Amino acid sequence: MRKYDVIVIGAGDVGLGIVFRAASGGRKVALIDKGNPGGTCINNGCVPSKTLIYTADRITEIREASRFGIRAVIDAIDFGEVMGRMRRAVENGRNAIASALEETEGLDFLKGQCHFLDSHTLYLGGEKIRGRKIFIASGARPLIPDIQGLEETGYLTNETVLDLEKRPESLIIIGGGFVGLEYAHFFSALGTKVTLVQRGATLLPSEDPEISGLLKAGITGKVELLLGWHPREARRGGTGCALELKDTAGDAVREISAEKLMIAAGRRSNADLLRVEEAGIETDSRGFVRVNDFLQTNIRHIWAAGDATGRAMFTHAGDRAAELAWHNALRRKKIAMDFESVPHAVYTFPQVASVGLTEEAARKKHDILVGRARYSDIVMGEAMMEEEGLAKAVVEKDTGRILGFHIIGPHASILIQEVVNVIGKKGGLEEITGRMHIFPALSNIVTEVLGNIG
Repeated sequence: MRKYDVIVIGAGDVGLGIVFRAASGGRKVALIDKGNPGGTCINNGCVPSKTLIYTADRITEIREASRFGIRAVIDAIDFGEVMGRMRRAVENGRNAIASALEETEGLDFLKGQCHFLDSHTLYLGGEKIRGRKIFIASGARPLIPDIQGLEETGYLTNETVLDLEKRPESLIIIGGGFVGLEYAHFFSALGTKVTLVQRGATLLPSEDPEISGLLKAGITGKVELLLGWHPREARRGGTGCALELKDTAGDAVREISAEKLMIAAGRRSNADLLRVEEAGIETDSRGFVRVNDFLQTNIRHIWAAGDATGRAMFTHAGDRAAELAWHNALRRKKIAMDFESVPHAVYTFPQVASVGLTEEAARKKHDILVGRARYSDIVMGEAMMEEEGLAKAVVEKDTGRILGFHIIGPHASILIQEVVNVIGKKGGLEEITGRMHIFPALSNIVTEVLGNIG
């Protein structure tokens, strides 16, 4: 039996963050993963999707340039080159990580699917592996809804869509969350007829409704939106596949068809593959590993972080969780993970970014004030002819503490960082309004919003 000071399950950003910290301290470390190093972010998440979406953004800007008096025509889009550039970016990331793992002393990178035998022992490829401390960073995988005929019909996920060699002429996407909307933007920009099906009545249901509504308006016309429809049956037919839908608010039924079908209905835990119950590890109702505020499971020497916990499933949150999980595993004084101040962005067109509480959530626990501003309210926004972009702030009335901030419009993911820094230390609006901001600049939207609090 191999014995290690530390075993890390999962070679994504979270697992790697723990592994390198552990190995640098001279510990004997095992890293286990059944796939390529880099996890979701490098292989089928952030790196490939944002490489593709950057192309889609440029295409969209060119097509909309006529409003500035620019007459531009896109002669052709080389889908093969677009996908090839994405794959090169993924390969570069994998190779860089593989090299770093090879150069790390005291580390064994073990490939394969492992599972628990008890709280200290894992089974992998006919061998038992024992660890004093174990970190679960096993991530998540696509959630596939129970739709009759789906397996026989065939479908894409955020993983297999990256293997496409030919752009589909038409595409049905099931799911109105981050993944579904980002790929709807990508494919529609490249000329695919995209139909997005969402069981709920709104897109991005966890976002502030005002932001969700503006996003819906912004992509209507580019993507066919079917909200409030439940996929009931899939089959081969028409131009490739057909999908029968039922109205969630009534008894109406309709059928749609497309060349390809993509599932983007959420994520499910990989904890079942690890047989965590054999170690006595508790999971929540969705199957994700349950942890306390310090990222410790109910088993004292086992921690979990990142997508494996089902909370704040973003790379930047995972990086922070890896740092804290390792800290808390070693030190008596623990540091809690602040899930409330985790920001996120959705790389649609227009872009969405949020941090903290929505107006609705804030009103349940706080006496609040709300501020809003359009991009067109500031000089740079007007220069950009950005009429629909909006920023919104939620502030605690008595203290001026910023509880939430939400943006939809160009560069939202960049603009929100200033607010993220303040919310992270539970700061107030004067920490932003009391500082000089370059004028004119798009960042003036932040101070404009806070100046409209009332």
